[in-house]
Amino acid sequence: MAFLSKASCKLNYLRDRLAERAVRALPASTMTVTCRRPVVSFTFDDVPCTALSAGARILEEYGVRGTFYIAGGLLNQVEPDRNMISVQGCHELAEAGHELGCHTFGHEIVHTLSGRALRENLDRNGALLDTFERPVKKRNFAYPYNQGSLWHRQLIADRYQTARGGGDRINRGTVNRGFLWGMEIRQPEQDALALVRQIDEVVKNPGWLIFFTHDVSDTPTPYGCTPSTFSTLVRYAVSSNCLVLPVRDALEHVRG
Repeated sequence: MAFLSKASCKLNYLRDRLAERAVRALPASTMTVTCRRPVVSFTFDDVPCTALSAGARILEEYGVRGTFYIAGGLLNQVEPDRNMISVQGCHELAEAGHELGCHTFGHEIVHTLSGRALRENLDRNGALLDTFERPVKKRNFAYPYNQGSLWHRQLIADRYQTARGGGDRINRGTVNRGFLWGMEIRQPEQDALALVRQIDEVVKNPGWLIFFTHDVSDTPTPYGCTPSTFSTLVRYAVSSNCLVLPVRDALEHVRG
């Protein structure tokens, strides 16, 4: 049974990687990232409450703002290893000048939904975000679990300015607007801290580095980091003369 379980996990992993390659190779829309000055964006997926209490606070201490990809169905949820942001917390992010981006409403994987179900899901999430701030014509999106969809790529491209996946690369040159590269800040902590090297790399060869993480806690989940590490990364980006901007504002600087 253990062998079958391992084999199943490996097959699922290979399937997901092949699907990601297909989505990246067949973009619905591209954009050209050309910037003389390095651009760094700090983003948060799902948005645990510590992304507000620690992550947003640290960004504000350095005079910069981030992008928070909200899944409306997760608001106020208490999970085994994290508590999720509240309605009031979303208002606080917007009032402080941070960007509210979209996930799917209940954190559903995009490719598991039909076209109609996905449109209804995204409409629901967008309508909720419009209650926290002035309605935005086109927001930015991040794929739950970093999993895109070959079949829904045009829908995503039409609806959002950008959509972000993973891949741990810096955006340079011609990139897939519907599947931007993201660099994850996650455990183990020494690996998260070592991401200062990626800031060195984007300074050396300017492009757009989009970090993403989840919780910012003294006892982080596998998908988060400590406040000390997050503060180090933000401070290093600012002190390295990077433009540190939420995704919506970064777009004004990375497209020539």
